[in-house]
Amino acid sequence: MTDQPLLAFEHKLDQLIQVCSRLHDENIQLQKAVAASKLKESDWQVERARLIEKNELAKTRVEAMISRLKSLEEQS
Repeated sequence: MTDQPLLAFEHKLDQLIQVCSRLHDENIQLQKAVAASKLKESDWQVERARLIEKNELAKTRVEAMISRLKSLEEQS
């Protein structure tokens, strides 16, 4: 009879170890997901900067074309 409390304690301890192991695995997965998310965010920021630069270049070209067309119109 004296072994019963010890067996119950061992069983609860095994369950606790399993929970800790599962939580540890989940924590690792979440850390990897956060790291991947940060990489994706960085990629988006780089892409956004590249697109802003392209947009500014296109805007400058269009403005130059408009100026040339206006000067041609004034010459006519």
